[in-house]
This record gives sequence, C-alpha cells and structure tokens, in this order.
Amino acid sequence: MRLESLNIGRVRPNPWDPRVESTGIDKRPVAGPVWASAPGPKGTGAVGLAGDRVYDVDHHGGDDQAVYAYAAEDLEFWSGRLDRELRPGGFGENFTTRGVDWNGALVGERWRVGGEAVFEVSCPRIPCATFRGWIGVKGWLRDFTVEARTGTYLRVVEPGHVSPGDPITVEFRPDHDVTITTMFKALTTDRPLLPRLLAAERYLPVKVAELARDHRPERLSPRPA
Repeated sequence: MRLESLNIGRVRPNPWDPRVESTGIDKRPVAGPVWASAPGPKGTGAVGLAGDRVYDVDHHGGDDQAVYAYAAEDLEFWSGRLDRELRPGGFGENFTTRGVDWNGALVGERWRVGGEAVFEVSCPRIPCATFRGWIGVKGWLRDFTVEARTGTYLRVVEPGHVSPGDPITVEFRPDHDVTITTMFKALTTDRPLLPRLLAAERYLPVKVAELARDHRPERLSPRPA
C-alpha cells in the first residue's frame, strides 16, 4: 500500500455553484514533502495539507475533512466508465493511493503515511454540485451515489511530512463493523442504516452522530395517545 500521488488544489472560478465563487477541486500532483496537520474547526477554509484550502467553507474543510483520499483503482474504474483518462487528483483528492480499499475502511481506522504522519478514517465524500460540474457528465451524482466508490475523508491525528511514494500501513482498527460504504449508504440511499452507525459513535463527526441518534427506532416511534 502506498501514496501514489500527493495533490494540492489550484484556485479557479466556480461556475457550477452560484453560492461559492471559487473552488479548490482542481488538485494537481506535487513533489513533496508536504506538511500535514489538523486544521481546526470547519468554517475557515483550512484543510490538512500545507498549501491547500477549500472555498465552500460551510460543507468542506476542518478536522473531520482534513484530507481526501481516493484509490487509484477506483479512478481507473471510472476512467473506463467515462471513457476518458482521469489523472491523479482528478476527483479533487489529496491522496491518490495504490492498494488501499478506502470504501471498505472502518470508521476510526488509523493509517500511517510515511514515517511521521498518522491519519484517521472519518467520513465518505457526499457528492455536490461543484463535483457534478467538474466531471461534466449528465447523471453524474446519481451514478457516483449508486456505485458508492466514495473514497474517504481523513483526520490528521499525528502531524508530519508526507511525500509521493510513501508506504501506507495500518496503525489501528477499531472493534466495530461500520465501513465508509455503510456510512455513505446511511447518509444517502438507505436511511434505516443510520442507527447502525452508532456502533462507531466515538469516531463519527458530531453531526453524523446526532443524525444517527435521532433515527433510533425509539426516537422515531409515535408517542402513545
């Protein structure tokens, strides 16, 4: 398992979402090393890699979405489906990896990249209007959601430098079975799965944990007359 490409965003105008003038979805490979650290709460545009940032500060950035990782194998799958080559960073990911199943990763799982930095699996990507416009294919949000090859956002739990070619090793696997795919389906196409996410409650983003608690059967049952 290795970090195949390390990608940093280039600011560009955002014609796909009238609420956000600019976007950093155009990620390009860099040589590294790049410093990774926890960016702090959402709302400032800060993310986990030096030189990168987001512009839709209401929905991206902050500790729970510090770094976005996507598998090269999944990019290759989509290259075949879209009939065009998707370069590293083509989905707006910071880490393009080889040999890592991010979709099957457990929420809260920890991975060391290189010799210094450690990252924690946080939550899946939920596709947005900017992503749809960036890919430019009719029905893209539906296709991406149905296929559920989402990649994952990562928290930075130990800061350090990362570089292309760095090995990736598992540091910790929590004792539950909630994967990134499970969380994605619960948040999108299969809401009855939401209470199941509570098996990983200590690792969930705050708003996801609140949503899962609100969908417990006892909370949804009608009150007796």
